[in-house]
Amino acid sequence: MGAEIRLELSMQMGRPVSQGAGEIRGFIERANYMLDIAGSSLADVSLESTDKPGFRRYIKRVPLGVILVIAPWNFPYLVSINSVLPAIIAGNAVLLKPSPQTPLTAERIALALTWAGVPQDVIQVLHLSPALTNYAISSKSVDFVSFTGSVEGGSSVAKTAANAAGFTGVALELGGKDPAYVRPDADLDYTAAELVDGAFFNSGQSCCAVERIYVHESVYDAFIDKFVAIVKKYRLGDPTLPETNLGPVVSLASAKRIRKQVSDAINAGAKTLIPDHLFPQAKEGTTYVAPQVLVDVNHRMDVMMEEIFGPVAGIQRVSSDEEALALMNDSPYGLTASIWTNAEKNPESEKAFLNFVDALETGTVFLNRCDYLDPALAWCGVKDSGRGVSLSRFGYDQLTRAKSVHMKIKTSS
Repeated sequence: MGAEIRLELSMQMGRPVSQGAGEIRGFIERANYMLDIAGSSLADVSLESTDKPGFRRYIKRVPLGVILVIAPWNFPYLVSINSVLPAIIAGNAVLLKPSPQTPLTAERIALALTWAGVPQDVIQVLHLSPALTNYAISSKSVDFVSFTGSVEGGSSVAKTAANAAGFTGVALELGGKDPAYVRPDADLDYTAAELVDGAFFNSGQSCCAVERIYVHESVYDAFIDKFVAIVKKYRLGDPTLPETNLGPVVSLASAKRIRKQVSDAINAGAKTLIPDHLFPQAKEGTTYVAPQVLVDVNHRMDVMMEEIFGPVAGIQRVSSDEEALALMNDSPYGLTASIWTNAEKNPESEKAFLNFVDALETGTVFLNRCDYLDPALAWCGVKDSGRGVSLSRFGYDQLTRAKSVHMKIKTSS
């Protein structure tokens, strides 16, 4: 079944079959974790009554009702499970609207849940046009909307929900322009390999893909050499072949937009480090886009400020932690950021990392890793990266509401 799902995903959205297993593993990991913590996350919160003898007080978590989950195409299983399963566990019914790019994923999720015993009317799949999606959001039957997608799409959802009867709640997981900073004491072999994967996995089509990298000037040249050497070994091609690790992007429109961002950066003074002849498949008019590394970039370039959602990384030299921090925060997005430094052996490096934790305007800060969601941690963004929380025990909070119970037990003197 796993091989069948990987091939099916590849046929729908182009991810190499060699990379599909990670999504299935992540799906299972998140599902198991949210199941494991459900009891403690949804349990009543009892209040000690020593300050008020004769009273019993507690807070319940009660379901919202009907949750509309609007899922994306890039990681349809991983993202859907973040909301679908916790919503059902919390007592809600779910309407799952998949991307038209990956319609079969929602059908598989619903089928698996009903096979596991979930009543069919508790999980229903809706294949909707944009107009019908807006109609569903506006419906009095929908109590909450969980949306993952573009900033533009999230804005539309928020506006529609705001005008709906009953003040429909929304959670929005939107775009990212996630930065990484390589400090002078980073393990360059390890860091370069991890950041290449963080930038180019799934052809860079991830909200938390690493799109901009800031490297301390003392290790800049060495890092560039290692990073570029790894990228040059990538194999772009047919995603259904096991040797391919870089597939096509999702559409011709996406490919055209990515190429334009690179072209605009070059015209503004950026330099490319990956020769075109290494990836002859990447031709105009196709969805095959060559991986590219850009240097001599700056924040006046669109490629360093707006989401690329493609296999492109911009790398900029910095002279200090302070400069790196300022550039990392100089973005309309705030999903994740990663710091690469030897905190294990150097207490000052750990202190520096913790300073970044306090100052970075992001939902998640990584040390020596990137592009990963730990289901025990709250997944959230700030600024244009969205609002709301999924995963962790906090993920149950937005899928339920608090109900206070105040009991006066003793009524006689």
